[in-house]
Amino acid sequence: MAYRTENPATGVVEQEFTSLTDADVARAVERADAAFTSWRKTPAEQRAAALAAVADAFQERGDELARVISTEMGKPFAQAQGEVALSSSIYRWYADHGPALLQEETLDVGDSAKSVVVTDPVGVLMGVMPWNFPQYQVARFAAPNLMLGNTILLKHASICARTAELIEEILHAAGIPEDAYINLFVSTDQITDVVADPRVRGVSLTGSEGAGKAVATTAAQNLKKSVLELGGSDPLVVLDDVDVSKTAKTVATARMSNAGQACNSPKRIFVPAGMFDEFVKVVVETVEAMTVGNPLEDGTDVGPLSSVQGRDDAVAQVERAVEQGATLHTGGKALDKDGAWMSPAVLTGVTREMDAFKEEIFGPVAVVYSYDSVDEAVELANDSSFGLSGSVWSSDVAKAEEIARQLEVGMTYVNEHGTTKAGLPFGGVRRSGYGRELGRWGFGEFANTKLVRVAG
Repeated sequence: MAYRTENPATGVVEQEFTSLTDADVARAVERADAAFTSWRKTPAEQRAAALAAVADAFQERGDELARVISTEMGKPFAQAQGEVALSSSIYRWYADHGPALLQEETLDVGDSAKSVVVTDPVGVLMGVMPWNFPQYQVARFAAPNLMLGNTILLKHASICARTAELIEEILHAAGIPEDAYINLFVSTDQITDVVADPRVRGVSLTGSEGAGKAVATTAAQNLKKSVLELGGSDPLVVLDDVDVSKTAKTVATARMSNAGQACNSPKRIFVPAGMFDEFVKVVVETVEAMTVGNPLEDGTDVGPLSSVQGRDDAVAQVERAVEQGATLHTGGKALDKDGAWMSPAVLTGVTREMDAFKEEIFGPVAVVYSYDSVDEAVELANDSSFGLSGSVWSSDVAKAEEIARQLEVGMTYVNEHGTTKAGLPFGGVRRSGYGRELGRWGFGEFANTKLVRVAG
């Protein structure tokens, strides 16, 4: 597995990185295991102070961190700045709330001198992280587990190696011991060996279904816990009382954020038949008005995809949808220049029989569906093997909330889509994975919730 920075805006390889040998990996596991003994005993307030220093560093080095995101995977600079700020807020949240979350809880059972629950760390954890939100998704995993007292081995996406090095550098400078957080440039086979190692107590992966299955299988075979955040094909349901123009513009912008490369992007947009034509017209106009360009330049709305392969996959999915009978209103083509460029697309007329109805399209492609009744919209929204998040848009908030509660997903929203904050749980059901990150929920995934009882 080659770790390198290949700028998707130019196709130029800007930096290459050295992968670890098997002996290097074995030493890393040994170091992380040895560090656990001392890191778990470090006072919670000291661990919290280190995370607060990490949050400060992300703020102070925000432009530098954002520029690396843009260069490595093509995210427009303003969006990358938003990711850096979100990452900082996650480290800050656990610094502020972590010590309280570690307080023991007294149980009122009435038949003992004492019954308390304490929250202990479990040991070394393996994190396998993706490229599409390269700093935020590391923060989701690292912040709560470092606060708990676990130690971390982190395998980042091969195209985000510079980001991986920067995160490690910042954490160590902030007071996280060098052996409590170790970045690994390793292969798929080496990941399997690490997960199988008895000193590693759990694994968290954000990525593809294939990678999730492989990691979860190895974890299960070795009787250890896994947390998976995988793909998504999020439904977005529009009700018939919205401002059509305003909502269509908002939805189109949301879908094209990060060039559509977000697991919880609104990939299936359901619109009442009576406003369908007008809604699609505004979505197409909004998409065609977007500036596709250099992610480091002001005014860019959509950058390149993260890789040529990712671009080619998305283009092929659009082409296959059209071959099967869908209507392409705009875009969907590879642009004739170096890099991983694709014109943003809008599709309609996708039916259940088409591949595009079942697949996740991980690129700048909005798929808009028409429905005749709210019951039909909910049924279509839930007709998916994925279940990450979904949203309902309406001027009648109570009605929208009632419908949102019917969506079979891990996160539902009204009049917003995909909002993520440090204190909110993040995760899905079905083929979108299992387990939760962020907030107190993420704090408990790799913890030993231990009963301590003293007889009466």
